[in-house]
Amino acid sequence: MKIFHVPCLDDNYAYLIIDESTGDAAVVDPVDPEKVIQSAEQHSANIKFVLTTHHHWDHAGGNEKMKQLVPGIKVYGGSLDKVKGCTDAVDNGDTLSLGPDVNILALHTPCHTKGHISYYVTGKDGETPAVFTGDTLFVAGCGKFFEGTAEQMHQSLCVTLASLPKPTQVYCGHEYTVKNLEFALTVEPNNEKIQQKLSWARQQRQANLPTIPSTLEEELETNPFMRVNNSEIQGKLGCKSPIDTLREIRNKKDQWRG
Repeated sequence: MKIFHVPCLDDNYAYLIIDESTGDAAVVDPVDPEKVIQSAEQHSANIKFVLTTHHHWDHAGGNEKMKQLVPGIKVYGGSLDKVKGCTDAVDNGDTLSLGPDVNILALHTPCHTKGHISYYVTGKDGETPAVFTGDTLFVAGCGKFFEGTAEQMHQSLCVTLASLPKPTQVYCGHEYTVKNLEFALTVEPNNEKIQQKLSWARQQRQANLPTIPSTLEEELETNPFMRVNNSEIQGKLGCKSPIDTLREIRNKKDQWRG
């Protein structure tokens, strides 16, 4: 399988997932339909369906236009989210296939929105899997708790997503990496992995290149929201449990003006 970024709006990413043997494609969060279709044409791909991570307009706002531009297209979205243009609702554990080689597993990752879905995508044997995390997991960050609790975000990040294979490539919904890593350093100033990744991310952005994908392994090493089991971080923040630590880090991030 091949995956291509499609930058949209100010800092959003849509993604094109292509099954190489057929040229069939799925598109994640196509908020700018014309741009997404142009990208598919450049890669000689035929878009078969849309994978919507959540209902916010900057992710689901292109669905109706996609249906006009690609007649008969299916639009998948979480059953608990009111996803604009959704034709087929998905729940945790539902599976889809794209061509003969690409399999997609829907994972319910609520908190940012009630019905948020992350899509875990596997290709042929030996190909690195990918997960499309929308606004639940960002590189070195997580989404605001608009419709959920710290308990839910802990389950989504530290149980559901953390259980995927460590090499899994993480494709998130926004280019927030530099700011997220700058904040991560306020939580763990001596974490060398964060320092190194921040230096790399700044170079990428100066060259107008994406900082995405990350890997699950990198997130477990550098993302404060996935490191809440760490006793040093808990102690520094005066917290007794991972969930309290997650809540406290989110509160600090919400007030941070880096």
